[in-house]
Amino acid sequence: MGYREFSFEGLEVYKTARVLVRDVYRLQQKFPQTETYALGDQIRRSASSVTSNIAEGSGRNSYKEKIHFIEIAYGSLMEAFS
Repeated sequence: MGYREFSFEGLEVYKTARVLVRDVYRLQQKFPQTETYALGDQIRRSASSVTSNIAEGSGRNSYKEKIHFIEIAYGSLMEAFS
């Protein structure tokens, strides 16, 4: 069975969010040990949530639901950088 690309994987915003997640994981390795499990975990979770919500929203049938998940993704992005 061959690889099938999901619709969200072609979105530039999804591709950029994946780069963000990769960069957050790399940056977190430079955190002081005391922040690795507190601040580091929170930033990782919020960055990962961006891609997850873009993917989940793309699978929804209604436009309203799609927008809802994009709004959640945006909130997670703001959380990662606040």
